[in-house]
Amino acid sequence: MSEKQEEGLKRSLKARHMNMIAIGGAIGTGLFVALGGSLSEAGPGGALLAYGVIGIMVYFLMTSLGEMATFMPVSGAFETYATKFVDPAFGFALGWNYWYNWAITVAAELVAGALVMKFWFPDTPSVIWSGLFLALLFGLNFVSAKMYGESEFWFAGIKVVTIIIFLIVGLLMIVGIIGGHSTGFSNWTVGDAPFAGGIMAIINIFMIAGFSFQGTELVGVAAGETENPEENVPKAIKTVFWRILIFYIGAIIIVGFVLPYNDPNLLHASGEVTDIAISPFTLIFERAGIAAAASIMNAVILTSVLSCGNSGMYASTRMLYAMAVEGKAPKIFKSVNKAGVPIPALLLTTAIAALCFLTSMAGSGTVYIWLVNASGLAGFIAWLGIAISHYNFRKAFLAQGHSLDELKFKAKWYPLGPILAMLLCLVVIAGQGMSAFSGETIDWLGILVAYIGIPLFLALYLGYKIVKKTKKVNPAEADMSKDYAKAE
Repeated sequence: MSEKQEEGLKRSLKARHMNMIAIGGAIGTGLFVALGGSLSEAGPGGALLAYGVIGIMVYFLMTSLGEMATFMPVSGAFETYATKFVDPAFGFALGWNYWYNWAITVAAELVAGALVMKFWFPDTPSVIWSGLFLALLFGLNFVSAKMYGESEFWFAGIKVVTIIIFLIVGLLMIVGIIGGHSTGFSNWTVGDAPFAGGIMAIINIFMIAGFSFQGTELVGVAAGETENPEENVPKAIKTVFWRILIFYIGAIIIVGFVLPYNDPNLLHASGEVTDIAISPFTLIFERAGIAAAASIMNAVILTSVLSCGNSGMYASTRMLYAMAVEGKAPKIFKSVNKAGVPIPALLLTTAIAALCFLTSMAGSGTVYIWLVNASGLAGFIAWLGIAISHYNFRKAFLAQGHSLDELKFKAKWYPLGPILAMLLCLVVIAGQGMSAFSGETIDWLGILVAYIGIPLFLALYLGYKIVKKTKKVNPAEADMSKDYAKAE
């Protein structure tokens, strides 16, 4: 790592922080709340298949990111890799795309946090809770990267403990030890189970599963502030992916055995945080006789919301810092305080999150809905960028006479892994607006809402390419130095 890097960001994140950062990013309302809707739409078999396929895609993406982040641990992560190995314009678009994605996500979590608090305090104005949460997230990120890592460790820890208890309780219910008699395999054969809704239902669940797993790539962003990245990054990638997959697949299997996919409660689950009373976790805890199950799960959902907002604040701040170092954002954003926190980048991210949140309160909240939709595809575009960057990284690595033995962590099944991940990412991106075509007439507004992120990304890419006259990187000439990419 360069002298400039060491003088800026501090390597204060430990191995346990890295593990929980990735887990915390990938486990949230997608598992605790939206899982019920997935099961009701595609049946237990359909949900299992969809999450399994997306899980394979994420595995390849994580190992691709792991190979690059171990060799070149920088806070810019895939934005820097895209600049070095694909095209500086691609890196520029990927970086700004990822920054606004997480900045808007922070705003979305502020709205969600206020909704969660209405469970206990229905008469308190939402803006008070959102303001308090924003102040908390700013404070956690202001102190140091270690404070962010420590808070994320505990936020994610609560979620992990809840899931483990859920899996144990569910298993005991399946064998009939608690909650009455065992249902056996009956819920896997009821109605159209295990596959309900056909192929279109499974494709729709692909989207939900993809959104659920987003956040695992935070390990790459945090690599630039990790102690001993050559050991800690591969360890986090290897262990975290399997834990996340076991949690998701295990939860689907448990719910599939205990609750029929056509349970009226699951049918009404929209995936919103206000659905806590009909979350499959709440329903199963209630059937097991656990008192105040809804309140317990509401508290867990609150930690999930804060965890996601915390990660969003960190990720967007570090991406803005990295782009400033590379000359792709104003220079002011590369300045850091003594603790190694890029304060100007944090302030801008906080201001954007606050402004986006305020749009949710203006009129019908139409602007906010469009902002959230604009960020919807950004995570998948980032994943696509990781796969493309890794494919080009390996080509450049070998073209310049390096041996694979030099890599401390090697992604398996290259080039099949990144190519398969690219194809699946493209399927998920293309499938975003499928529902707009399924009616009697084409829903053009629905198509625009679903795909608005694509023209935004292309505008960033083409704009930078035209202004800076960038070219595709030649593998033999790619910058393999373990430093930020040179500014164009």
